[in-house]
Amino acid sequence: MGQGQQETVATSLAGAVGEEISASLAPVDAELERRYPGDPGTRQPVHTVYVPGDAFAADTLRTWGDQALAALDEHAPDAASFAAVLGLPDDLAEPVYTRVRAKLEREPVEDLRVDFEDGYGPRPDAEEDEAAARAARLIAGAYADGTAAPYMGIRMKCMEAPVRDRGIRTLDVFLTGLTEHGGLPDGLVLTLPKVTYPEQVTAMVRLLEAFEKARGLEPGRIGFEIQIETSQAILAADGTATVARMIQAAEGRATGLHYGTFDYSACLGVSAAHQASDHPAADHAKAVMQVAAAGTGVRVSDGSTNVLPVGPAAQVHDAWRLHYGLTRRALARAYYQGWDMHPGHLPTRYAAVFAFYREGFAQAAARLARYASRTAGDVMDEPATAKALSGYLLRGLDCGALDTAEVTEATGLTRTELEGFAAPRRGDLTASTK
Repeated sequence: MGQGQQETVATSLAGAVGEEISASLAPVDAELERRYPGDPGTRQPVHTVYVPGDAFAADTLRTWGDQALAALDEHAPDAASFAAVLGLPDDLAEPVYTRVRAKLEREPVEDLRVDFEDGYGPRPDAEEDEAAARAARLIAGAYADGTAAPYMGIRMKCMEAPVRDRGIRTLDVFLTGLTEHGGLPDGLVLTLPKVTYPEQVTAMVRLLEAFEKARGLEPGRIGFEIQIETSQAILAADGTATVARMIQAAEGRATGLHYGTFDYSACLGVSAAHQASDHPAADHAKAVMQVAAAGTGVRVSDGSTNVLPVGPAAQVHDAWRLHYGLTRRALARAYYQGWDMHPGHLPTRYAAVFAFYREGFAQAAARLARYASRTAGDVMDEPATAKALSGYLLRGLDCGALDTAEVTEATGLTRTELEGFAAPRRGDLTASTK
């Protein structure tokens, strides 16, 4: 065979066979793209904080940060004492403590919802109207002057008959207020609680469509998160996974699924003393949520603990250890977001998150660097693993656990390159390595 000539490879199938198969699978290809677009690649907050509508004020974010710092000053005034409480290794004690304090000073809350549901309670209509309008003014002002959390919004009342009209009106007042005070912010987040049937999700979609049309907004501009708080939201009467149907009923507007620890546990008859995010009932519900949401672009959030870090030092330390342990447990199970109920939870939320990303940083960076450069190592990684490694590093960067310079130095990759590994197109997991 002459130089430059290529050996002919024998085949048995006519070209028409592949064409016919592709044509037959075209509807499936389109369905995959529509139903499973993959992660949106945007920042996911590490937590959500709910503040009652009547308690929310212009200084709420700063107040939470200051109270969290005061708790540290009183109960763990230095890195060694904080590490002793949580069992942090010596090499992480100072980096974690320093970053926790800096985070509380710079960005104490990543996602804040003004609560008009369980945390607010029944009020006269005029009072709730004013609270919703005030929330819109304050949130719009915070985004305008640069003091807002990355994500802010409200939790309205649910779509069940007794409170449906009130929930719709509160949402209308809030969204109208935002549009009249500068427009809807990019970080807008809405929570629809106590969803039991997919039809309630459809109703929310129709409501948002009507608002967008009334205000001349781009169709699909407003998304929302679904709070899973009833057993029927996990398993329907016909045996199907309701939550999967809810995601589809949202018609692309669902951005998150939030697990409601206490309502869901109570729905299953779990006694109050055992209602916790690590109960087997909670693990089952979140596992179903996680599988239903996988690939859809909808993120899953863990619930909360109602054990507050208040009182004498020993009691605070016990509550901190519990919260830290639950947060680390959730992170290991790929629940990268949770719900914090008290300013005293912020130190251990960030300690758990920062320790999680910092303790695995060197290994993850080295593995990704080897994969990117095709250097042999002691682990044979595949494109899907490279996706997980880069996603891990990006989440660490977003929350402040890692710095851009150290990640770039350790991996040899820019953030844009990391994002390429983290979000390859469907069916092209090798695209970012070509």
